[in-house]
Amino acid sequence: MDYSQKRVLVTGGTGSFGNFIVRRLLDLGTKEVRVLSRDEKKQHDMRVFYRGRSNLSFVIGDVRNPERLDEAMAGIDIMFHAAALKQVPTCEEFIHEAIHTNVTGAQNVVDAALRNELESFIMVSTDKAVKPVNVMGMTKALQERIVLRGNQSRLNKGTRFACVRYGNVLRSRGSVVPLFRRLLASGQRLRITDERMTRFLLTLNDAIDLVLYAAEHQQGGEIFVRKAPAARIVDMAAILSEEAGKPLEYDIIGLLPGEKLNEIMLTEEELVRTEDLGDYYKIHPWWSKTTLHHIDNEYSSGDNLVGAELIKKLIDRSDAEFTNLEMPGGEFANF
Repeated sequence: MDYSQKRVLVTGGTGSFGNFIVRRLLDLGTKEVRVLSRDEKKQHDMRVFYRGRSNLSFVIGDVRNPERLDEAMAGIDIMFHAAALKQVPTCEEFIHEAIHTNVTGAQNVVDAALRNELESFIMVSTDKAVKPVNVMGMTKALQERIVLRGNQSRLNKGTRFACVRYGNVLRSRGSVVPLFRRLLASGQRLRITDERMTRFLLTLNDAIDLVLYAAEHQQGGEIFVRKAPAARIVDMAAILSEEAGKPLEYDIIGLLPGEKLNEIMLTEEELVRTEDLGDYYKIHPWWSKTTLHHIDNEYSSGDNLVGAELIKKLIDRSDAEFTNLEMPGGEFANF
């Protein structure tokens, strides 16, 4: 795709994912990259970081506000929708807020994309939307359905809607690596909910690769899934303790509300219409009547465990990616 001819909107563009895809889009020579977010401080930091980039613009707004969405989407060709409440404990506590942003907000964004006749719309989802057991996952599962349903809207004049799913991003806000490092640096014992717990792992650049792949290959209605290694949380705790020069010490605190032992990226129901594309899976839309037999079992983090060496390499790669993005003085250090 020739991004030099495209105007691209990123909702949630000042978050971890947003910062990385903005950088990638600017590197690709995108005609205009427009950021929509609620956080004026982070938008200011991005303006300072990218000072002089005439193809980067900003809109302060919220996906809960349909009027602001029309301004943000004016003239846009492609949209990456990453705005969401994504912290599981927060969504469990403030259920209505999660619904307003992740569900109602998604419908607002889809409606605005249809009104503004965008070419392409990619929504960023999560493994927690698959067989959801927590509020965050439930709202993201509904978000997937709302976005994909946009393809079938009577108002659709050619906009293609698709979703991507991926697992836990190393070093992103609220993830286990920075949490464990903070606890170790302050001399606190690590806290692990269950020694059997596993999670898919990838770096933010892996996630960006998935999103750009989906934008390039979607026809409308698909869900693209990034294949990823997985690890036990206790193994990650051991690696980070060794990194800090400390013995592995932790307390078992029990599963938190809405927490799974293993995450799933593909369900039994989806397997019959899932195509294996090498590094990715493509789940064909439910209305396509596609019947495939590429995969026999659900894609679970408990079945894809890797050893310590690969986990270390993934952590090192994620550290390098964040170091390359952070500006001198640390203005971006905590995004």
